Amino acid sequence: MADSSLNRSLGLGDAIAIGVASMVGAGVFVVWGPAASSAGGLLLVALVIAGVVAWCNASSSAQLAAQYPSAGGTYVFGRERLGPWPGYLAGWSFVVGKTASCAAMAMAFSAYVVPEAWQRPVAIGIVWVLVGINCLGVTRTALAARILAFAALVGLATALAVGWSDGPTASFGWAPGEMGGAYGTLQAAGLLFFAFAGYARIATMGEEVRDPARTIPRAILGALVLVLAIYAVVAVSLLYLLGPDLLAQQAAPLTALVAGHPVARIVLTVGAAAAIAGALLGLTTGIGRTWLAMSREGDLPRWFAVTHPRTKVPHRIEIVLAVVLTAVLLVADLRGAIGFSSFAVLLYYLVANVAAYTQDAEHRRYPRALQVVGAVLCVVLAATLPWTSVLGGVLLLAVGALWRLLRPRALR
Repeated sequence: MADSSLNRSLGLGDAIAIGVASMVGAGVFVVWGPAASSAGGLLLVALVIAGVVAWCNASSSAQLAAQYPSAGGTYVFGRERLGPWPGYLAGWSFVVGKTASCAAMAMAFSAYVVPEAWQRPVAIGIVWVLVGINCLGVTRTALAARILAFAALVGLATALAVGWSDGPTASFGWAPGEMGGAYGTLQAAGLLFFAFAGYARIATMGEEVRDPARTIPRAILGALVLVLAIYAVVAVSLLYLLGPDLLAQQAAPLTALVAGHPVARIVLTVGAAAAIAGALLGLTTGIGRTWLAMSREGDLPRWFAVTHPRTKVPHRIEIVLAVVLTAVLLVADLRGAIGFSSFAVLLYYLVANVAAYTQDAEHRRYPRALQVVGAVLCVVLAATLPWTSVLGGVLLLAVGALWRLLRPRALR
């Protein structure tokens, strides 16, 4: 039988770096414009709601990962605590939803670095480059994540420093925009949640972390605290310096802060590209580990339940994922990909919260109230996303359920 084992070689710093690199690119450089168009001046309220959901989900993931330190994250947690079907639907939502995230990140990367005519070819190219890095081994992935996260933070700090030096370009106001109010704020929170989901990469890599019962919970919550602080600073800065109306019109709002500063613009562009590449690197890694876990159980074809004999990475999955993303990138839309991904990942964390709720006192690290709040808010935010995202998510679940019901007996 083919070997599917993974190397347990990552320490706490490696795991935190992968989590931070997975989150920073998505939130800082992609999602502020769409979120501001929904929440207007209530963007900070939406960020707080998204942060609360992320914290509840992270604590549930950390508690579960300490008990079940295996590749697959909530797919494994759901199977162990709730049964095969909840686990399968969580894993299916993660793989398909995060594939949409990968497409969004690749498109955002190319939008920062090349003119529009070259964006799709460059997006496809960066996917293949990062898949190649993943195929070299998980320690190479962790090293790349550290480098990309550092470059991203330098670019971000440069843009904010220049922006604050120049001062505000628009009147600051807290009044909701055209789509503000309760519904718009919740919709923005759902979109912003897309930016927090990187900590799941740490849980899905449970077989590659040393001393996982201790390291994984610390890495998940440590990465989330760092990113929460970064997002709060960026959100306040963008609202003050641009104002909610102008912010809502910006596809790349941080570039507006460095207008007229060519050197700072170059530093920001390099940082943005690094951040988005880091997020994409973490996404492809997390998808591969969940896909591997599902293949081991026969929920996806067992042909994928193989790791490379030398690098111990699921190389077949990585290559097929790159092929799928190439096809998606030929037809994908950035905003649609973000909404679709948010819906799928909120369902994934709904299962995580319910699974954590069932854990006994021996394995409990956080009060059950956190899991109840997390589960309820996952449902609320998923329901308030744009209707096209909700419809796509429902169709996603239907296709996944049909596959599991009708898949050939030989794959089970």
